[in-house]
Amino acid sequence: MTDISPEYKARVEQVSLNVCNTVIPMDQIPENLMEAYANLCNELVEDNDEKFAKGWEALPNSAKALLPREDFHGFYIANAWLQLSRVAQDISDMADSDEAIDEKEYNGIFTRISDESLKESAKKLKKSRTDRALLNSIRAVIEGK
Repeated sequence: MTDISPEYKARVEQVSLNVCNTVIPMDQIPENLMEAYANLCNELVEDNDEKFAKGWEALPNSAKALLPREDFHGFYIANAWLQLSRVAQDISDMADSDEAIDEKEYNGIFTRISDESLKESAKKLKKSRTDRALLNSIRAVIEGK
C-alpha cells in the first residue's frame, strides 16, 4: 500500500485494538509485548508486499460491501496478533533458552501466521454474507463491544 491517510491508519489501529481487547486486555500486557504489537500493526498497515491489498481485491464485492476496507484491515491485523501471541507463548513454553526462542523466531513464523490470518479473516467475511450472527459478531468486536 503506497499512500495511507492518517485517518485510515488511525481507524485500522482502533479496530485492531478493539478486536484484541475483546480477547486480551491490551492495557494489561507487558510493555515489550505492546511494542511488538505496535511493530506488527505498523508492518501490516503499511502492507509493503501488498498482500492485504491483493487479498481485499480478491474478495467478492458482496463481501467487501459488508465492512469498510479499514475495518477489515484492522480485523485482520488483530487476528494476526492473537495468533502470533499464542504461537509466541507456545515457543516460550517449549524453549529451553532465549537462544532457542531467537532461532525459532526467524523461521518464517510471522509470515506464515499473517498469511494464514488474512485467509482466515477473508473466509469469515465471506461466510458472514449468509450468516447474520457472524456478521453481527464481527461488527461488535470491531466496535469494541
